[in-house]
Amino acid sequence: MEYLKLPRTVIVSIVDFYLFDCTEFHSEFQPLEVTRHTPLTDRMSLHYFELPKLPVTVDADNGLELWLALFNAETEEELKQIEALEVPIMEEAIGAYRGITATDEFKEIERLRALARHNEASALGHARRKERAKWQAVVADKEAEIARLRAQLGRD
Repeated sequence: MEYLKLPRTVIVSIVDFYLFDCTEFHSEFQPLEVTRHTPLTDRMSLHYFELPKLPVTVDADNGLELWLALFNAETEEELKQIEALEVPIMEEAIGAYRGITATDEFKEIERLRALARHNEASALGHARRKERAKWQAVVADKEAEIARLRAQLGRD
């Protein structure tokens, strides 16, 4: 297919951490030539949504904020706050989410994910402790070597 006939490419990243040093929760980027600052194309954009920067109060008329609030919801209370806005599509989405999360299969997958996160955190903690102990031993050896050299210099 000819390049000009290719459909627009949009990359959406929803992140649960602060990524950019700004107050806006949405940042859009387009590829730019580094020296001349000319756009590569208008057919590609990258969108980043930073969940921690979402407004505390979500506007019921702002579909983007509503969907991001749903992605960001971690408790039943937060889901109920979104439902209280009485936006039909969000009520439907939350109903579908509850239907999926109530299944035994989903609960088992979530249990396995939690176990994997716990195992990963434990492994990383162990590796950090092991690395710290290794470096503490290296420092102790170097300090002992320095003390020996000082003592030797003091005798000479």
